[in-house]
Amino acid sequence: MDYNLLRDLAIIVITAKCLGIAARHIRLPQVVGEIVAGLLLGPSMLGIVGQSDFLTIMAEIGVILLMFSAGLQNKLSELLKTGPKAFLIACAGVFVPLIMGAVLYMAFYGVSPWGSENFYKAVFTGVIMTATSVSITVETLREMGKLSGKCGTAIMSAAIIDDVLGILVLTFVIGFRDPSVQPLQIIINTVLFFVFAVIVGILLYKAFRKIDQAYPHTQRLPILGLGLCLLMAYAAETYFGIADITGAFVAGVVLCNLPDSEYIEQKMDITSYMFFGPVFFASIGLKTVLSGITPQIIFFTIGFIAVALLSKIAGCGLGAKLCRFSSRDSICIGVGMMARGEVALIVAQKGLNVGLMDASLFTTVILLIIVSSIVTPIFLKICFGERKLKSES
Repeated sequence: MDYNLLRDLAIIVITAKCLGIAARHIRLPQVVGEIVAGLLLGPSMLGIVGQSDFLTIMAEIGVILLMFSAGLQNKLSELLKTGPKAFLIACAGVFVPLIMGAVLYMAFYGVSPWGSENFYKAVFTGVIMTATSVSITVETLREMGKLSGKCGTAIMSAAIIDDVLGILVLTFVIGFRDPSVQPLQIIINTVLFFVFAVIVGILLYKAFRKIDQAYPHTQRLPILGLGLCLLMAYAAETYFGIADITGAFVAGVVLCNLPDSEYIEQKMDITSYMFFGPVFFASIGLKTVLSGITPQIIFFTIGFIAVALLSKIAGCGLGAKLCRFSSRDSICIGVGMMARGEVALIVAQKGLNVGLMDASLFTTVILLIIVSSIVTPIFLKICFGERKLKSES
């Protein structure tokens, strides 16, 4: 065994946590600090830690655990309650950024025919823009007392569906890129996986519910849940050709309605928070290549951030308007959906692994997360503040 790996892991975990805490103190997501830690330690700056197969595997496990936790945070009852409106908002919030992101990439790197490598990279740029992170939005709405209101509920429900649709689009893009795979086969595999997930999910949910009732609040439930997460990720990738993170996400959704789902999430969060999460986000910084940044990439980054923010406001706002929300509420919902976070990083990481994204563009995604994390709370407060003043006058 190469014991230098233990040294590298220690350096990564300590540095990532310290900078993560520092980021939180200046009201940025912790993941921003953890990514900066990777940049600082990686070859672009100090060069203390290098990429290795071991770190890549640890980062991949981190992605799977993060998506499992994301699935656990869902509530099917809330989805069903606000389902139709939230689904339309989410669809518009995925479609508009997907198209605008692809157009932006082609404007900078040329229009390419269907099926070419450049075409799939363009589509993948749009896929990155589809992801939404509402952690910043939730905290802001909670401070303003708007979390349980009509807009807050719509944002939360649409964000959940948005992530599901984004992961599905990612699965299709990766599948279509493989020339040995036929489009019809991708569709069949996806349908078969979700049929499998529903049938197995119902059976496993009943089994887990009985275990939960017999042994509430015990360690065996999170351990079995982790086993289910890993098995679903394995089955998705191996037998259906679906991204492993999709299987992990579905495993979380299967268990999200258990009485002890929050307990499972807390235990999983400890594992992810202490080790796998920091390693994953730091690995993104390690893979980021600052030396490859050119004037074209700088201009592309500016366009990427602007399009990513505006396309969410336009797409989700349009969807909300079609659902008969007022113009002001529609804008508020669009603004609430424009923040990006972990899911965008996970999608970008997956694209980098399969060759759909250049390492030099990782900085672009990181900057989008930082900018959206800063401007979303400001715009939300302006949006709701103006509406309040108007109603009081």
